[in-house]
Amino acid sequence: MKLNDFLWLGDLASDEVAEIVAKSRAMKEGVTPKAMDGKVAALLFEKPSLRTRVSFEVGVKQMGGSCIYLSQSDVGLGTREPAEDVARVLDRLVDVIVARVFSHRNLEILSEYSTVPVVNALSDLAHPCQAIGDLLTMSEHKGDLGGLNVAYVGDGNNIASSLAIACSAVGANFAIASPPKYKVPDISWETAERRAAEKETKLSWTESPEAAVEGADIVYTDVWISMGDEEEADERREIFESYRVSSGLMERADKEAVFMHDMPAHRGEEIEDDMLDHPQSVVFDQAENRLHAQKAILAELMTND
Repeated sequence: MKLNDFLWLGDLASDEVAEIVAKSRAMKEGVTPKAMDGKVAALLFEKPSLRTRVSFEVGVKQMGGSCIYLSQSDVGLGTREPAEDVARVLDRLVDVIVARVFSHRNLEILSEYSTVPVVNALSDLAHPCQAIGDLLTMSEHKGDLGGLNVAYVGDGNNIASSLAIACSAVGANFAIASPPKYKVPDISWETAERRAAEKETKLSWTESPEAAVEGADIVYTDVWISMGDEEEADERREIFESYRVSSGLMERADKEAVFMHDMPAHRGEEIEDDMLDHPQSVVFDQAENRLHAQKAILAELMTND
């Protein structure tokens, strides 16, 4: 595998996705190379974060490097200063750019105008680091990823998009239940369809949460209102009202199914109040596994660099 950047999972072959998950597991088991020794990562964040920021900062430190955190007010990406210029300045000063942005196009510009690796820490299109951590969590709790039935309930957003590609790449079946207006974007769905065809697995959409969850090994959901969607908050709450994940919905899944949520979670909206503490919940394992997934991604990028 040779990675120059890590922008979205559509850039990786299916076996490369599985390889990064395997390396993530090795990282969790204690294999942490000093791939960032003496190197500096710029954390360029247009959006605030708990899990993403902390897991990257801890991971870089554990691998021997250091971080500089740059908020939107520090940089003004694309407003105070063009993304092209930001890229060319950081290219001279740091060894990797980890960017959490509103527009995926800004990630592409950072990649085009810099020679150092660029990592997508979330964009409107994708959240590939989350998806790798999610696959690690699934493999820990369910074993072989091949043949798993993953059900996602809610908005077809960047999380759902990345998860559809990730599951299809490793041979898991993926079903999403969402309102028709909130399906996974075509570019991500078509990529997932190609991966599913390669692996001869199922990829499906339904309007019914009950149908998606029936017999599932994994039940996954995310917020209804992502950062940037605040103006649609009332409309979304009304549309997604029947897409709340509850203990009752979990009962339709396999009796040994696990519940996943990338967090932050809004109790009383996309989940019932007690779902994070449900006996089948593995959400805090997910949160930890971001660390190990991102260390594996950085190690791969730094090795190739």
